[in-house]
Amino acid sequence: MSGLSKSSLALPPGLDRLDLRILDVLQRDGRITNQRLAQTVGLSPAAALARVQRLVRDGVILGYEARLNPAKLGAGLLVFVEVLLDRTTPNVFEHFKAAVQAAPQVLECHMVAGGFDYLLKTRVADMADYRRFAGDVLWQLPGVRETRTYAVMEEVKHEQRLPLPHV
Repeated sequence: MSGLSKSSLALPPGLDRLDLRILDVLQRDGRITNQRLAQTVGLSPAAALARVQRLVRDGVILGYEARLNPAKLGAGLLVFVEVLLDRTTPNVFEHFKAAVQAAPQVLECHMVAGGFDYLLKTRVADMADYRRFAGDVLWQLPGVRETRTYAVMEEVKHEQRLPLPHV
């Protein structure tokens, strides 16, 4: 968000400042009780619950999940992979996307503009495990012509919370 402050973000359509305060609190603690959420944002519990239900119904809140420690679960190596496809046709894209969906080591897959087609975020146990993944999965994905691998030596920042207009 280089150069932008939180207050420079516009208020999203259909949301007011109370909605944004609720979203801010829930991004920090998705397990907060409705009672505590209501107290924090200055609403009655019924009003807070109604707003949260509307935010879920409207697709603003997509779900709730626990953050897990990858190192404790045998997935300590974070690797980004650039993927260049041999052809860029709708059929190749669809086959590639379907195959990526079936690979549990791939946490994220983004089609990008630039010198390659997709950027993958993967997690594996270690470099030997990555080598197995590359040979057994990555290089077998449909349409893959070339890959470039970037093993992460240190995670400097890992943020899931979205920046919200000043709340």
